[in-house]
Amino acid sequence: MSPQTPVSDNFVETAFKLSGKSEEETRKTGAIDRADDQVEALFDPKYQTNHSPIHRAVWDHHVPRDLFAPLAIQPTAKLSSTMQKSLEIVRNHKKEGTLKNAERKISDEVLAELGAAGYWGMLVDQEYTGQGAPFRIFSSFLTKMATIDPTVAGLGSVHGCIGAVDPISAFGNTDQKAKYLPMLADGRRLSAFALTEPAAGSDLTALKTKAVLEGDEYVIHGEKLFITNAIPGRLIGLVCLIDNKPAVLIVDLPQEENDQFQIVKYGLYALKHSYNNGLIFNGLRVPASNKLEVEQGDGLTIAYHGLNRGRVALCATAAGTMRLMLANILPWAKFRKTYGNAIETRELVERRIGKLSALIAGADALVDWCSRLLDEGYRGEMECIIAKIFGSEAQKEAAIELFMKTHGGRSFMHGHLFGDNVHEFLAPCIYEGEGEMLGMAFLKSLIKQHGKDYYEPIGRALNAAGIKQPNPLNPSHMWALRSAVQPYMGWRLKQLFIGWGYQSCADLPQPFSSHAEFALDSLESARFLVDSLMQKHQLKLADRQCEMAEASGQIQNLVTMLVTALWGAKQNSEVKQLSADIMCRELMMKYSLRKPNSRYYKDVTKLGKMIVAGGFGE
Repeated sequence: MSPQTPVSDNFVETAFKLSGKSEEETRKTGAIDRADDQVEALFDPKYQTNHSPIHRAVWDHHVPRDLFAPLAIQPTAKLSSTMQKSLEIVRNHKKEGTLKNAERKISDEVLAELGAAGYWGMLVDQEYTGQGAPFRIFSSFLTKMATIDPTVAGLGSVHGCIGAVDPISAFGNTDQKAKYLPMLADGRRLSAFALTEPAAGSDLTALKTKAVLEGDEYVIHGEKLFITNAIPGRLIGLVCLIDNKPAVLIVDLPQEENDQFQIVKYGLYALKHSYNNGLIFNGLRVPASNKLEVEQGDGLTIAYHGLNRGRVALCATAAGTMRLMLANILPWAKFRKTYGNAIETRELVERRIGKLSALIAGADALVDWCSRLLDEGYRGEMECIIAKIFGSEAQKEAAIELFMKTHGGRSFMHGHLFGDNVHEFLAPCIYEGEGEMLGMAFLKSLIKQHGKDYYEPIGRALNAAGIKQPNPLNPSHMWALRSAVQPYMGWRLKQLFIGWGYQSCADLPQPFSSHAEFALDSLESARFLVDSLMQKHQLKLADRQCEMAEASGQIQNLVTMLVTALWGAKQNSEVKQLSADIMCRELMMKYSLRKPNSRYYKDVTKLGKMIVAGGFGE
């Protein structure tokens, strides 16, 4: 090993150094990867990414199929009551036209009534007067709430998943939990998480907001941007620099703006029914006891911890929003006539209705599955990324390709569900992480251990020998790599002699048995797709973003297909079964680059007819 190449436990940092990246890019990217490692260390080893369902399906030879199956649970009577009261509150206010205030935001009266019903405490432990709901119950409840009002569902997600509830629950000490969780549970304090800054979005190492300790208080200076649920009187988790290291402070925002704290309002097309503001801190003082501590890591560790819940909640809300679109299409398709016949009888419209139901099935399946994994203790990083990407892209497709085109020019009128909310439908593609960027993060998580085990030693040997591009026909190159390449060659040989080992799907009804076996077989083959990318680009793979995004998308489609097949096999409704089947076939066509055939069109329009006839009871 070259003395110029220091040893590092951080794979990304090592890869960047060996591939010739700049010191700044290496340091900043390494900091993000280190935060990811620190979050990983918070979980029991058997629930970490290397033992997650997706990682095992790609790299292991014995894949337990049941790890991809959703497992339903029933809410307690208390939870059922809380959920029913909350739904009725929103439904009644919407019916009476009192859901929103003069600014067209969800009114304080509605927020207070929801607090009294227990809505804001769904994810707060019962010890602190919350509901302590399993995430499977909470996520399916968000879907129901979104069918009435997606903004209220979104606020529940912001508050419980990425606001102050998760950071305090996971990292707060006894005093912090006792002080803040009860007021978060009953809605006395709604919450937000203040991370993004004018120059810090996906690059969280560009943080500039600072907090300096003066006596027993931190004094904060800086600016935050795009903070949902942030107005005076709210409770926020503030990511800032303390001694030049990321940290998180719990900040009880003043009830009114003052010289030390101001709200920055700006025009924002999306999230128009909730408050989304910038925050300026000019010497705001916060008790030093409000700093959250983490044994291994820093503020970025805390910031990343709650993201996966938020990603699944986004997919759950999308599933509800797409139901709203479907409910809006059906009466219009019955009313609107062309050449004497209602458009609900036209194949194109039947196909759109059927496809929308299929997208809903895919979202429901991913939400149920990911929620189960989170409840069981898995970190769920790759799994929840898939739910976020699928949910946001499905909602975009539903809005633009299915909903808008069916309503035609009326979609753009004031008061139309599409025209009034088009930015709301598109925003999830960006929020909680832009889709393609998250897709690359998904692939990075999938290849990290394989790269560390087999490609990092080769990279170090090349660097030590001063070889920039290895040539297998050059004996000196092969001699320099003789030791480093042995672990990799051992892995390649192992693939030749050990057969596939996924669990049989013969017990599943058709067509789900075939769908599941295709997905499992293709996932095991994906190890060669991923390895060939690494072999081709080695430690410079991070620069091949287009190829990474493409490979990631293929694997994501296979996982979604498998989960949807296992979900569909458990459904009793013919509409849900056919919806899941159509979704699996669409994903198979994407993966195989095939065009729809006559049978597909026959079945998807059949599904549309069934829904028009009242088959989609929800």
